[in-house]
Amino acid sequence: MPPAVSPLMNASYDGLVQVTELGPLGMITLRGDLSNAALVKAATAVAGVKMPGLRGASCNGDHGILWMSPDEVLVLCPHAEVATAVATLGAALQGQHALVADVSDARAVFALKGAMTREVLAKLTPADMSPEGLPVGELRRTRLAQVAAALWLRDKDEAQVICFRSVADYAFGVLKSAAHPASGVGFF
Repeated sequence: MPPAVSPLMNASYDGLVQVTELGPLGMITLRGDLSNAALVKAATAVAGVKMPGLRGASCNGDHGILWMSPDEVLVLCPHAEVATAVATLGAALQGQHALVADVSDARAVFALKGAMTREVLAKLTPADMSPEGLPVGELRRTRLAQVAAALWLRDKDEAQVICFRSVADYAFGVLKSAAHPASGVGFF
């Protein structure tokens, strides 16, 4: 199998914040009853982090679990670990009502770093980007300009954004535009 290739070859832009398309990242959709002890045990064992609560993002480096909906989480891991993680989850959930799907190659991930991260995102999403509206560690599924996205703040000055791979170039373009040095409004 050929090696994984990131959608934009790790494109980067420095403006009000640094916008970087992250390289291939392992992403596994896990659907089922999120209160099921076997599902929680399997997901947390693979990711090495605790199961997040409602709208939560529990991450440690390249590993994590993102709450996506009442019956869905996104398990994050290094791309090289995806096949093993999918097999491990599938074996642990055998006979249970659950779905395990590798969606790594269908998504693009961007990192935003800098003191104006909230302001840059606020220009593109209808979601409340204030510290009260989106606390660090809380995930929001929303729109990024004209495309669906999920975003969360890893800390007060760093966010990650996931969108479909097919719109990665568009997403990078609007993030660059919102991060242009002359576009600051000083709201946050």
